[in-house]
Amino acid sequence: MKAIALPAATFFEGVTSRHLLLLSAGALACLGLVMVASASMGVAETQYGDAFFFLKRHLFYLCLGLVAAAVVLRVPLDFWQRRSGLLLGVAFVLLVLVLVPGIGRRINGSMRWIGLGPLTFQPSEFAKLAVLAYISAYLVRRQDEVRSQLSGFLKPMLVVGMAVLLLLLEPDFGASMVIVASVLAMLFLAGTPLLQFIALISFVLVMGALALVMEPYRMKRLLSFTDPWANQFDSGYQLAQSLIAFGRGEWFGVGLGHSVQKLFYLPEAHTDFVFAVYAEEFGLAGVLLVLALFWMLVRSGLAIGRVAEAGGRYFAAYSAYGLSCLIGVQALVNLGVNMGLFPTKGLTLPLVSYGGTSLLVMFAMLALLLRIDSENTAFAAAAGGRRAR
Repeated sequence: MKAIALPAATFFEGVTSRHLLLLSAGALACLGLVMVASASMGVAETQYGDAFFFLKRHLFYLCLGLVAAAVVLRVPLDFWQRRSGLLLGVAFVLLVLVLVPGIGRRINGSMRWIGLGPLTFQPSEFAKLAVLAYISAYLVRRQDEVRSQLSGFLKPMLVVGMAVLLLLLEPDFGASMVIVASVLAMLFLAGTPLLQFIALISFVLVMGALALVMEPYRMKRLLSFTDPWANQFDSGYQLAQSLIAFGRGEWFGVGLGHSVQKLFYLPEAHTDFVFAVYAEEFGLAGVLLVLALFWMLVRSGLAIGRVAEAGGRYFAAYSAYGLSCLIGVQALVNLGVNMGLFPTKGLTLPLVSYGGTSLLVMFAMLALLLRIDSENTAFAAAAGGRRAR
């Protein structure tokens, strides 16, 4: 296919996808900083004697994330394509190590973290990035096979299946679901035949149902999700408190810092359920703002991918599609869990929730999208120069 040089994706005159990506990501990160401080002060004061304990750590990871983004932004995409297999291997090693007693750290019944002194590292977050890079490189190498043969999309799903198996052993059903959904979106955008894609979706849904049935705690979560008020002081407690927070927020919220639910009523108020505290303090108007910011972020990422694909840069395109879908799916699941639309999952809200590794990897993903956009611009300029000569 002949390469087509296009300028950066433009939404309004003078406003490109890069501008909207930076605007939405920056707004969400700032909002997250404020909400982590607001939602964690009571818990931090009680547990550590320092109301700003979690805020300080969040600020540290935020700065570390900016450093990581600056480094990733300088790395050519060709590096990620050539080293995608190595990255996947490292991710698998980390996912195995986290299961080893003495190395993995158990928190709230799950072995998801590796201790690094006073800090922790969550391999599943790195695995998301590694799997997407590997699948993007695979789709470039096997593009014709993916579009014409059953084996073309079964092979990458075997790799994803291995990652999911390791994640379920932790257990981390939420990360597994996000990775699978993102890879399926990438396969669809890569041109997988519709009938084969529907068959694959059906298989994934069956396997997901089996994963739910095989673990009693997952079934318990599912049943409590359908009617949290039936067990509002047991299995439905967290969701019931989250819904109370949304109800108290009404149209414009109770005001920043005035949430009642964060005062030991709502568990994990500064992590998985920070959006419920936000909804209580800023109301429906604030909720709509966050939805708009995530829509803008995902839309910008997809637009960057579309420009890369039009220019024949398929690794960049598939990477942008995968990263955008992952951010969108994870945000959608977290927001849905907080609002009672999905069963409870241990997923952070990208750029908003407290969580060190999640914040680091999210900044790396955003830097990759910006790198793709920069290379799109450079490619278009080079192609224009060749035509001028």
